[in-house]
Amino acid sequence: MNSQWKAPAGKIIVALDVPTRPEALRLVEQLSAQISIFKVGLQLFTAAGPDLVRAILGTGARVFLDLKLHDIPNTVARAVEAANELGVHMLTLHLSGGRAMMEAAVAARNDSLLLLGVTVLTSMDQAALRETGVETELSQHVLKLARLGAESGVTGLVASPHEVKVLRDKLAAQIKLVVPGLRPAGTEAADQKRVMTPGDALQAGADYLVIGRPITGHRDPVEAVTRICDELSR
Repeated sequence: MNSQWKAPAGKIIVALDVPTRPEALRLVEQLSAQISIFKVGLQLFTAAGPDLVRAILGTGARVFLDLKLHDIPNTVARAVEAANELGVHMLTLHLSGGRAMMEAAVAARNDSLLLLGVTVLTSMDQAALRETGVETELSQHVLKLARLGAESGVTGLVASPHEVKVLRDKLAAQIKLVVPGLRPAGTEAADQKRVMTPGDALQAGADYLVIGRPITGHRDPVEAVTRICDELSR
């Protein structure tokens, strides 16, 4: 591993929220001296597919494949097996898919794959959750899903920074907490509802910080990462 991949940059996962393979690989090349994990989400994976993931892995970086799987148990298990073969480091599934789906996914994963359960999307607030038929208070619903995921064997959770502290307090220490919805001081929240600064999320107990547009949309992504690392160091 690159000797420069160390704390606090080692905590940052850069979300490659760009539409094309050339843009994604350009960002990986720019940031390879600072960042060790890059997130490939639905848009980019749909546009560029597994070959892009292989190209990123070929640089020596790791890949967080954020597909948020939610299907019948057998289909999800086969998708997890495909992720194993691809060699990704992290893969997401929706905890709302239920125990049987999660247990099938856990049984299919290899030891090197971190299987991350998504609780409630950071774009949702209490009103949006209620529209889906869930009347439980949002943080309690997150905790309920998180406990179900931990019981089912998932190795980590994706949750809003606002739920990190309670999850860290209530769940086993080995559960990894991967936190999106982060906005450095002075940046816009955009379509995110439950946001926090990277420094506050780290202090609350996050293991990994997923940051996209504040880095990838910056005129100088390297400078953006450097500034965030300075904030984390403070």
